[in-house]
Amino acid sequence: MTKQDSSQQEGKPDVSQGHLEVIPLGGMGEIGKNMFAYRYGDEIMVVDGGLAFPDSLQPGVDLIVPRIDYLLQNAGLIKGWILTHGHEDHIGGLPYILPRLPRVPVYGARLTLGLVREKLSEYGVKEADIDLRETAVNATVRIGKHFVVEFFRMTHSIPDNLGYILHTPVGQVIHTGDFKLDAHPTDGQPSDLHRIEAAGDSGVLLLISDSTNAERPGTTTSEAEVAQNLEALIASCRGRVFVSTFASQVHRLQNIVRIAERQGRRVIMEGRSMLKYAQIASELGYMEFQNPLITTDEIGDLQDSQILYLCTGSQGQPMSVLSRLALGMHAKIALKRGDSVVLSSNPIPGNEEAVNTIVNKLYEIGVDVFYPPAYKIHASGHGSQEELLTVLRLARPKFFLPWHGEPRHQINHARIAQTIPQPPRRTLVAKNGDVVRLTPDEFKVTGTVPAGAMYVDGLGVGDVGDDIMLERIGMSQEGVMVVTALLHPTPHVDIVSRGFVKPNRELDAQVRKVALDSLEAGLREKKRTEDLRDDMYGAVRRFVRKATGRNPVLIPLLVD
Repeated sequence: MTKQDSSQQEGKPDVSQGHLEVIPLGGMGEIGKNMFAYRYGDEIMVVDGGLAFPDSLQPGVDLIVPRIDYLLQNAGLIKGWILTHGHEDHIGGLPYILPRLPRVPVYGARLTLGLVREKLSEYGVKEADIDLRETAVNATVRIGKHFVVEFFRMTHSIPDNLGYILHTPVGQVIHTGDFKLDAHPTDGQPSDLHRIEAAGDSGVLLLISDSTNAERPGTTTSEAEVAQNLEALIASCRGRVFVSTFASQVHRLQNIVRIAERQGRRVIMEGRSMLKYAQIASELGYMEFQNPLITTDEIGDLQDSQILYLCTGSQGQPMSVLSRLALGMHAKIALKRGDSVVLSSNPIPGNEEAVNTIVNKLYEIGVDVFYPPAYKIHASGHGSQEELLTVLRLARPKFFLPWHGEPRHQINHARIAQTIPQPPRRTLVAKNGDVVRLTPDEFKVTGTVPAGAMYVDGLGVGDVGDDIMLERIGMSQEGVMVVTALLHPTPHVDIVSRGFVKPNRELDAQVRKVALDSLEAGLREKKRTEDLRDDMYGAVRRFVRKATGRNPVLIPLLVD
């Protein structure tokens, strides 16, 4: 860290009579696209900038990132940015967000910034245009006049995961980041709970804590136990083994590589995202390989019992390696009887159907398939109820803001908070865009700012809105009908439909007659072109609904 950075770390903000605004721009009431803004006076500090993936009601969308209208409107007030860890739901939106805002210091731990650099490069963003500053996991940095950020380690499913204590003029805010209290983490570095306890002893005004598993009793399974179960399972397999897990599960990847090495299997990684994570983690010292990875072309004389594939596709993504294997579409690899496929993951909500489809296809091929819950080969990266209680008891916050979860997770987390010996004086279940006002004696929503989804579709960012989504859904459900009318020299109508009904000359003739009758009536009354189009639209729509009981997306076109 530079001398300039070190000088910025000294001291804490002076207490004043102002107020802090806590503004979730993503990740509140949902899982994904996490982003926070803190504002005190004329200064803003931003946390993370993640993405989410589309569901079945968002056809054609590639990615979803948070709306940043508020940040664009107040761009001159932004003094700095911090990143908690390297998962896509926390850094995946940065290539779409950072270039649109002023260049300010962006602080993150080593692996996090390594992944950000790769992502910026992939999207053509010059690193020179972004001020990335590496920070140690226990560092303290000053951002502007009013914010001092004290980082601390929290275990998760990726190294260099950070929580932070935010020192502000109104008091201390603890943000846990994503976490689980794994007593036996893969890297041997457990959560730094002493920092949370020390902050609790000095007084925590607000706790913002991960709610993902607030409905799950007990504690979350340790990654060490998952590794033991995976090793026992893989040891029982005689042929080739294909293991699919989240590409960003760096700890899991490392454990599987070690298992393969102990069992005399060479590892082949398939899938661009997995190779990217592994390469960056290896280059930065977060993954080690006793034997170098090989490719499918380098198998040579290796027996099936000496091969382990690590591949993407645990969520049933259409073009992932596992999906192509299950559908027999991979260019170089074909599954066969005697192979074993291990799904070391649970489906993300919304992906269940896609994963089930892949599992069924694998069974049809005749391979052995192993997946939770029948096999305990996956553990969440988020803490369950007892772990959430531990953080609450240590922090003893005056106010509490459940975060990182859907409403049911937030509400259950709020209920958990009321069971500790010193429950928070007040808990808020906030939404994206809420402006939460915080003072030593006040904790309430005082307004809202624009928030929600910004869709990434191809090269377009933000040019597809909810209205377009509704049209796409309508076309997918009911089809589309285009009615083109030529007004001169004599009125003439053509009909083209897709996804509506099978070719039906009689129906097309009836629709043409309805449209033509409407046009001729309007022309006799010398109506404007816009009125002719609207009348034709209404007449055709009513007829089609009555004749078929369907409501295709109707597009009327008039050529004058």
